[in-house]
Amino acid sequence: MYRAQRNYENLNRAIYVGDGPFDFPRIEPETLIKADRVIGFNYAKTCKDPENTGVHFFIDDYQFQRLWANPDAYLELLRQFKFVFTPDFSMYTDFPKAVQIFNAYRNHWLGAYWQENDIRVIPTVLWSDESSFEWCFSGDPVGGVVAVSSVGTQMHKESREIFLRGYNEMLQRLAPKAIYFYGAVPKECEGNIIKIAAFQESLRKRADKSPSRREA
Repeated sequence: MYRAQRNYENLNRAIYVGDGPFDFPRIEPETLIKADRVIGFNYAKTCKDPENTGVHFFIDDYQFQRLWANPDAYLELLRQFKFVFTPDFSMYTDFPKAVQIFNAYRNHWLGAYWQENDIRVIPTVLWSDESSFEWCFSGDPVGGVVAVSSVGTQMHKESREIFLRGYNEMLQRLAPKAIYFYGAVPKECEGNIIKIAAFQESLRKRADKSPSRREA
């Protein structure tokens, strides 16, 4: 009892019935939710129309580490949005396995905690190399809507192949009804894909529409 009352990795706030070998909190499936746009969490506080906007976490980890450090401080902010993707604390293949597993746990815990606090949550599905398939999909809903990102995975043959193997494994295990996809969509990727423009793509579009570019 004493340990549960201490602020130890948020266990004082919630301990969930876990799924898989590492007890990842389960995230309930969500139906398809349409929004005018999806923005990075780093723009959430300045967003003028959160009721029409979704939030993603495909940004550097340090920009949302505070959500894990103090989750209650951001509940009211996130409730304003149409939906929120779960965080994607990084699971790079060269990270120690223990760090990968802990980051996957944190992603799922925050998603479950947000759902418990009346926030509409779409799980971000993450994987590392093929050895992670034994646990990385634990806690993710079957037959719901999910989000993935290809950013940083398409520059080299090996990382591209790892991404595609994980993507296909996700399709087989989770059978998602729709997939919010952030970044370039490889031609091999199947499913009901809803494309989200990555930040770099948005910048290019703005540049293309600028008067100086049109006059050039």
